[in-house]
Amino acid sequence: MTSRIHYTKPSITELEVEYATDAARNGWGERCYEYIDRFEQQFCKHLGVNYAIATSSCTGALHMGMAALGIGSDDEVILADTNWIASAAPITYLGAKPVFVDVLPDTWCIDPIKTEAAITPKTKAILAVHLYGNLCDMNALLALGKKHGIPVIEDAAEAIGSVWHGKRAGSIGAFGAFSFHGTKTMTTGEGGMFVTQDKVLYEKVLTLSNHGRAKGQVKQFWPDVIGFKYKISNIQAAIGCAQTERIDDLVAAKRRVFEYYANGLGGSSVTMNPELPGTQNGYWMPTIVVNEGVRFEREALLAEFKKHDVDGRVFFWPLSMLPMFDGKPENIVSYSLYHKAINLPSYHDLSEAEMDRVIAIVRNGMGISV
Repeated sequence: MTSRIHYTKPSITELEVEYATDAARNGWGERCYEYIDRFEQQFCKHLGVNYAIATSSCTGALHMGMAALGIGSDDEVILADTNWIASAAPITYLGAKPVFVDVLPDTWCIDPIKTEAAITPKTKAILAVHLYGNLCDMNALLALGKKHGIPVIEDAAEAIGSVWHGKRAGSIGAFGAFSFHGTKTMTTGEGGMFVTQDKVLYEKVLTLSNHGRAKGQVKQFWPDVIGFKYKISNIQAAIGCAQTERIDDLVAAKRRVFEYYANGLGGSSVTMNPELPGTQNGYWMPTIVVNEGVRFEREALLAEFKKHDVDGRVFFWPLSMLPMFDGKPENIVSYSLYHKAINLPSYHDLSEAEMDRVIAIVRNGMGISV
């Protein structure tokens, strides 16, 4: 009997257990922020940024960052149609409108040309989501931002380990947001991080993150503005400290998994996550897109996975397909991708034998020649 192959799970060692145990036993009173402060400092060092605020989720980090940028009612934020709703939801929380544009066929990330065409006087930001570890064209997006006087935000939830021409994903735009959900390359169970190089923006978000109480406020329990409650716990941050100490190994493990799949599935029938010149892909979620002209039924392949006790994952739907948004079938690439793509199992310690099982299903189960 073969063991189940999950699509993802975290890498937890005795180091995480040790730190979390210490936080649970001793991380109270004067030590209640000790691991949080340490986690933020370590993550800043890893990214090469000046400021970080640990949060309960990437969604919360995006929400507070956008609020601090002044995004509000009737404003517009442009993002790619192919995304998870967590990227778009914070825009709606602020009363603003997400404007969905098409993606590039090679990276599956936001198309800069379509982005510029969508800019209006109401546009207050461009949200660059680094999908599955793939990188947005940050040079083109930053040039658009400068040209039109609008900030570029990075949703790097899926891009730990990805590097754009020497700069780590999330460290390049006005601010970056990360996820440490249990499915991500590094995890705190649930959790996120807001990062920026902008001191003024950092201080605004710091105030918002503490129920609107400014850091220098001397009155106890006196909020200066209406804020939020998106804090991470000391115990979660303790796990994050251990994960950050291991981050190079975690990224290397993800890259090992991807490269094995790529060697086993490389050919003319499927395309996988790209690594363009001058970049490094963290390969959070190895993905296959079946090329044009190749016979393929996504649901049939997923059923074959299930039959063999293997987890598969669907490619993200275009957000404009969802009932709460207006359909945009003119986003031709986004609407052509989701039904011919799946994510493959990708946890850090997948064995070669397990990956061979996955490769065999893709090769033989659906009759795809590679």
